[in-house]
Amino acid sequence: MGQDGTVHDVDLLEHLCARAWPALVEERLGDWWMRAADGFTGRANSTLTTGDPGVPVAEALRATEDFARSHGIEPTAHVVIGSRNEDAVDAAGWRVNLDHPGGAESLVMTGPLETFAGSPARSDASPGWWELAASKDPTPAQRHVLATGEVCFAGIEEDGVTVAAVRGTVVEDLLHVARLAVRPSHRRRGLARRLMSELAGWGVERGAKTCVLQVAEHNTAAIGLYEELGCTEHHRYRYWIPSNH
Repeated sequence: MGQDGTVHDVDLLEHLCARAWPALVEERLGDWWMRAADGFTGRANSTLTTGDPGVPVAEALRATEDFARSHGIEPTAHVVIGSRNEDAVDAAGWRVNLDHPGGAESLVMTGPLETFAGSPARSDASPGWWELAASKDPTPAQRHVLATGEVCFAGIEEDGVTVAAVRGTVVEDLLHVARLAVRPSHRRRGLARRLMSELAGWGVERGAKTCVLQVAEHNTAAIGLYEELGCTEHHRYRYWIPSNH
Protein backbone atom coordinates (compact mmCIF):
# COMPACT_ATOMS: atom_id res chain seq x y z
CA MET A 1 0.00 0.00 0.00
CA GLY A 2 1.32 3.44 -0.88
CA GLN A 3 1.67 6.34 1.50
CA ASP A 4 -1.51 7.85 0.05
CA GLY A 5 -3.57 4.81 1.04
CA THR A 6 -3.89 3.27 -2.42
CA VAL A 7 -4.11 -0.52 -2.60
CA HIS A 8 -1.73 -0.99 -5.52
CA ASP A 9 1.38 -2.87 -4.43
CA VAL A 10 4.71 -1.85 -5.90
CA ASP A 11 4.99 -4.64 -8.48
CA LEU A 12 1.45 -4.13 -9.75
CA LEU A 13 1.89 -0.36 -9.96
CA GLU A 14 5.14 -0.72 -11.90
CA HIS A 15 3.50 -3.12 -14.36
CA LEU A 16 0.53 -0.79 -14.87
CA CYS A 17 2.93 2.08 -15.52
CA ALA A 18 4.75 -0.09 -18.07
CA ARG A 19 1.46 -0.77 -19.83
CA ALA A 20 0.84 2.97 -19.94
CA TRP A 21 4.24 3.55 -21.60
CA PRO A 22 4.49 0.82 -24.26
CA ALA A 23 7.82 0.24 -25.95
CA LEU A 24 8.26 -0.63 -29.61
CA VAL A 25 9.59 -4.06 -28.64
CA GLU A 26 8.66 -5.88 -25.45
CA GLU A 27 9.71 -9.34 -24.32
CA ARG A 28 8.82 -11.04 -21.06
CA LEU A 29 11.27 -13.04 -18.98
CA GLY A 30 9.12 -14.48 -16.23
CA ASP A 31 7.76 -11.42 -14.45
CA TRP A 32 10.49 -9.19 -15.89
CA TRP A 33 9.76 -6.93 -18.84
CA MET A 34 12.49 -6.22 -21.41
CA ARG A 35 11.75 -3.10 -23.45
CA ALA A 36 13.27 -1.17 -26.37
CA ALA A 37 12.11 1.95 -28.22
CA ASP A 38 15.07 3.30 -30.19
CA GLY A 39 16.41 5.11 -27.13
CA PHE A 40 13.30 7.23 -26.43
CA THR A 41 13.13 7.49 -22.61
CA GLY A 42 14.75 5.32 -19.99
CA ARG A 43 11.51 3.56 -19.09
CA ALA A 44 10.90 2.32 -22.64
CA ASN A 45 14.52 1.20 -23.05
CA SER A 46 15.17 -0.77 -19.90
CA THR A 47 14.24 -4.06 -18.30
CA LEU A 48 11.68 -3.76 -15.53
CA THR A 49 12.98 -6.12 -12.85
CA THR A 50 9.94 -6.51 -10.60
CA GLY A 51 8.96 -10.01 -9.54
CA ASP A 52 10.58 -13.32 -10.45
CA PRO A 53 12.35 -13.67 -13.81
CA GLY A 54 12.06 -17.45 -13.58
CA VAL A 55 15.84 -17.89 -13.72
CA PRO A 56 18.68 -16.69 -11.44
CA VAL A 57 18.98 -12.91 -11.49
CA ALA A 58 22.52 -13.02 -12.91
CA GLU A 59 21.23 -15.10 -15.83
CA ALA A 60 18.29 -12.74 -16.31
CA LEU A 61 20.68 -9.79 -16.46
CA ARG A 62 22.72 -11.53 -19.16
CA ALA A 63 19.48 -11.91 -21.12
CA THR A 64 18.89 -8.20 -20.56
CA GLU A 65 22.28 -7.44 -22.09
CA ASP A 66 21.62 -9.71 -25.06
CA PHE A 67 18.21 -8.09 -25.63
CA ALA A 68 19.72 -4.60 -25.48
CA ARG A 69 22.49 -5.43 -27.93
CA SER A 70 20.02 -6.95 -30.39
CA HIS A 71 17.96 -3.74 -30.37
CA GLY A 72 20.79 -1.20 -30.40
CA ILE A 73 20.31 0.23 -26.91
CA GLU A 74 22.39 0.32 -23.76
CA PRO A 75 21.68 -2.52 -21.29
CA THR A 76 19.73 -0.96 -18.44
CA ALA A 77 17.78 -2.39 -15.51
CA HIS A 78 14.85 -0.51 -13.97
CA VAL A 79 15.14 -1.55 -10.30
CA VAL A 80 12.79 -0.62 -7.47
CA ILE A 81 14.74 0.65 -4.46
CA GLY A 82 14.47 -1.77 -1.57
CA SER A 83 13.06 -4.55 -3.76
CA ARG A 84 14.06 -8.17 -3.34
CA ASN A 85 16.01 -8.04 -6.61
CA GLU A 86 18.09 -4.95 -5.85
CA ASP A 87 20.82 -6.77 -3.87
CA ALA A 88 20.99 -9.49 -6.52
CA VAL A 89 21.47 -6.91 -9.30
CA ASP A 90 24.27 -5.35 -7.25
CA ALA A 91 25.86 -8.75 -6.59
CA ALA A 92 25.79 -9.52 -10.32
CA GLY A 93 28.24 -6.68 -10.93
CA TRP A 94 25.87 -3.94 -12.03
CA ARG A 95 25.98 -0.34 -10.77
CA VAL A 96 23.61 2.60 -10.51
CA ASN A 97 23.83 4.73 -13.66
CA LEU A 98 24.62 8.09 -12.09
CA ASP A 99 25.09 9.59 -15.56
CA HIS A 100 21.64 8.71 -16.86
CA PRO A 101 20.42 11.82 -18.76
CA GLY A 102 17.04 11.78 -17.03
CA GLY A 103 18.54 11.16 -13.61
CA ALA A 104 19.45 7.87 -11.96
CA GLU A 105 16.63 7.91 -9.41
CA SER A 106 12.93 8.62 -9.82
CA LEU A 107 9.91 8.87 -7.55
CA VAL A 108 6.63 7.16 -8.29
CA MET A 109 3.88 9.35 -6.87
CA THR A 110 0.18 8.58 -6.52
CA GLY A 111 -2.90 10.44 -5.37
CA PRO A 112 -6.71 10.46 -5.62
CA LEU A 113 -7.98 12.22 -8.73
CA GLU A 114 -11.07 13.58 -6.99
CA THR A 115 -8.94 16.09 -5.10
CA PHE A 116 -8.06 18.10 -8.22
CA ALA A 117 -10.27 16.91 -11.11
CA GLY A 118 -11.96 19.72 -13.03
CA SER A 119 -13.60 20.16 -16.41
CA PRO A 120 -12.37 17.38 -18.72
CA ALA A 121 -9.58 18.17 -21.16
CA ARG A 122 -10.07 17.68 -24.87
CA SER A 123 -7.49 15.55 -26.59
CA ASP A 124 -5.67 17.18 -29.48
CA ALA A 125 -2.44 15.70 -30.79
CA SER A 126 -1.62 18.85 -32.72
CA PRO A 127 1.80 19.61 -34.23
CA GLY A 128 2.20 22.19 -31.45
CA TRP A 129 1.57 19.54 -28.80
CA TRP A 130 4.20 17.24 -30.30
CA GLU A 131 6.72 20.05 -30.66
CA LEU A 132 6.41 21.03 -26.99
CA ALA A 133 5.99 17.61 -25.35
CA ALA A 134 8.21 15.45 -27.57
CA SER A 135 9.74 16.86 -30.75
CA LYS A 136 8.75 18.87 -33.80
CA ASP A 137 9.25 15.81 -35.99
CA PRO A 138 8.43 12.81 -33.76
CA THR A 139 10.03 9.49 -34.57
CA PRO A 140 8.04 6.28 -34.99
CA ALA A 141 9.23 5.24 -31.53
CA GLN A 142 7.98 8.47 -29.98
CA ARG A 143 4.62 8.14 -31.69
CA HIS A 144 4.30 4.53 -30.58
CA VAL A 145 5.17 5.18 -26.93
CA LEU A 146 3.06 8.31 -26.62
CA ALA A 147 0.06 7.52 -28.83
CA THR A 148 -0.68 3.87 -28.01
CA GLY A 149 -3.67 3.14 -25.81
CA GLU A 150 -6.50 5.29 -24.44
CA VAL A 151 -4.55 8.54 -24.54
CA CYS A 152 -5.29 12.21 -23.93
CA PHE A 153 -3.03 14.83 -25.51
CA ALA A 154 -4.07 17.80 -23.38
CA GLY A 155 -2.79 21.25 -24.19
CA ILE A 156 -3.33 24.97 -23.76
CA GLU A 157 -3.00 27.30 -26.72
CA GLU A 158 -2.55 31.05 -26.80
CA ASP A 159 -2.59 32.94 -30.10
CA GLY A 160 -2.38 29.66 -32.00
CA VAL A 161 0.70 28.46 -30.08
CA THR A 162 0.71 25.50 -27.71
CA VAL A 163 2.09 26.91 -24.45
CA ALA A 164 1.45 23.94 -22.14
CA ALA A 165 1.05 20.22 -22.77
CA VAL A 166 0.66 16.93 -20.94
CA ARG A 167 0.01 13.33 -21.89
CA GLY A 168 -2.31 11.04 -19.94
CA THR A 169 -3.52 7.50 -20.42
CA VAL A 170 -5.92 5.31 -18.47
CA VAL A 171 -4.90 1.78 -17.48
CA GLU A 172 -7.48 -0.01 -15.35
CA ASP A 173 -8.30 2.47 -12.56
CA LEU A 174 -5.13 4.54 -13.00
CA LEU A 175 -4.52 7.78 -14.86
CA HIS A 176 -0.84 7.75 -15.84
CA VAL A 177 0.50 11.29 -16.32
CA ALA A 178 3.63 12.18 -18.29
CA ARG A 179 5.35 14.78 -20.51
CA LEU A 180 4.04 17.79 -18.58
CA ALA A 181 5.65 20.84 -20.17
CA VAL A 182 5.10 24.61 -20.07
CA ARG A 183 6.98 27.06 -22.26
CA PRO A 184 9.46 29.09 -20.16
CA SER A 185 7.76 32.33 -21.22
CA HIS A 186 4.46 31.13 -19.75
CA ARG A 187 5.56 29.64 -16.44
CA ARG A 188 4.34 30.80 -13.01
CA ARG A 189 0.87 31.45 -14.40
CA GLY A 190 -0.86 28.35 -13.09
CA LEU A 191 -1.03 26.65 -16.49
CA ALA A 192 0.43 23.36 -15.27
CA ARG A 193 -2.09 23.18 -12.43
CA ARG A 194 -4.94 24.01 -14.83
CA LEU A 195 -3.79 21.35 -17.28
CA MET A 196 -3.51 18.72 -14.55
CA SER A 197 -7.06 19.53 -13.41
CA GLU A 198 -8.41 19.15 -16.93
CA LEU A 199 -6.50 15.91 -17.49
CA ALA A 200 -7.80 14.53 -14.19
CA GLY A 201 -11.34 15.35 -15.31
CA TRP A 202 -10.72 13.41 -18.51
CA GLY A 203 -9.44 10.45 -16.52
CA VAL A 204 -12.38 10.44 -14.11
CA GLU A 205 -14.77 10.33 -17.08
CA ARG A 206 -13.04 7.10 -18.11
CA GLY A 207 -13.21 5.42 -14.72
CA ALA A 208 -9.82 6.36 -13.30
CA LYS A 209 -9.64 6.95 -9.57
CA THR A 210 -5.93 7.35 -8.91
CA CYS A 211 -3.22 9.46 -10.50
CA VAL A 212 0.28 8.01 -10.95
CA LEU A 213 3.40 9.89 -12.04
CA GLN A 214 7.04 8.96 -12.48
CA VAL A 215 9.28 11.96 -11.85
CA ALA A 216 13.05 12.36 -11.51
CA GLU A 217 14.14 13.24 -7.98
CA HIS A 218 15.91 16.38 -9.20
CA ASN A 219 12.69 17.80 -10.71
CA THR A 220 11.72 19.56 -7.51
CA ALA A 221 9.33 21.99 -9.22
CA ALA A 222 7.20 19.16 -10.61
CA ILE A 223 7.32 17.23 -7.33
CA GLY A 224 6.14 20.35 -5.50
CA LEU A 225 3.20 20.77 -7.87
CA TYR A 226 2.17 17.13 -7.54
CA GLU A 227 2.36 17.36 -3.75
CA GLU A 228 0.12 20.43 -3.83
CA LEU A 229 -2.39 18.38 -5.83
CA GLY A 230 -2.43 15.70 -3.13
CA CYS A 231 0.05 13.21 -4.55
CA THR A 232 2.56 11.46 -2.29
CA GLU A 233 5.57 9.26 -2.84
CA HIS A 234 4.66 5.60 -3.29
CA HIS A 235 8.16 4.23 -3.95
CA ARG A 236 11.34 4.95 -5.92
CA TYR A 237 13.35 3.20 -8.62
CA ARG A 238 16.83 3.58 -10.10
CA TYR A 239 18.51 2.69 -13.37
CA TRP A 240 21.35 0.18 -13.17
CA ILE A 241 23.91 -0.74 -15.85
CA PRO A 242 26.71 -3.31 -16.09
CA SER A 243 29.85 -2.15 -14.28
CA ASN A 244 31.89 -2.38 -17.50
CA HIS A 245 29.69 0.26 -19.21
